[in-house]
Amino acid sequence: MPDVSPNPHPSPLRWLALGWRDLLAHPAPGLLHGVLIALFGQLLLLVAHDRFWLLAGAFSGFLIVAPILATGLYAVSRALAAGRRLALREVLAVWRSRDPRLVRFGLLLALAGTGWVLSSAGLITLAAPMPIEKPLDFLRVVVLAPEPGLFEVWMLQGALLAAPVFASTVVALPMLVDRPVPVHVAVGASWRAVANHPVLLVAWALLIALLVALAMLPALLGLVVVIPWLAHASWHAYRELAPDRREA
Repeated sequence: MPDVSPNPHPSPLRWLALGWRDLLAHPAPGLLHGVLIALFGQLLLLVAHDRFWLLAGAFSGFLIVAPILATGLYAVSRALAAGRRLALREVLAVWRSRDPRLVRFGLLLALAGTGWVLSSAGLITLAAPMPIEKPLDFLRVVVLAPEPGLFEVWMLQGALLAAPVFASTVVALPMLVDRPVPVHVAVGASWRAVANHPVLLVAWALLIALLVALAMLPALLGLVVVIPWLAHASWHAYRELAPDRREA
């Protein structure tokens, strides 16, 4: 079983700095991932821009599954740490292998995203003073409502549902790429890492959310850089929070 022996001084800012270093050292795989994910997001906007719950569902699932889509970049960071650069075909091989562990994990994350959308839709449908059909309706009736309450409850509900997803993935996804361990072992290691550093990883989750939100503002173009940057940074978070017992 992997040993979660935390680095004595883990730091989200250092993870970001190391992730940025990896992106600059080997930008092609990361930027390719970022471009494809940004294009997919643009497609979602085009198809569902005037259907609020379809748009909300698509983007929720998209953001939850995005870390799975970037798993090839963990292999890039691992190779860079060993002093080599992966060819693009080697990065894509992570996907061509069709690792059943990653497939199962991706399906579980997709189900989690679906659960969030359904519970969110139920809350807004029951509590909103008028039907919510378009994104502007949600902005006007929920976000900018003169009476506080509904938006805050909606945000709290989202945080409560997102927390276990984050706790299950923050270490697990890079570990599944790095080590031949079962999904439940990787998820257990992830939860233990969170238990060891709760404040630190809450700060990391908020930092990820902030960077992704900022990246989505300029027509999703910021995702081209932010997605690979965060993927590489997540690799370094994993290496500090859950080093291999043989290396510890």
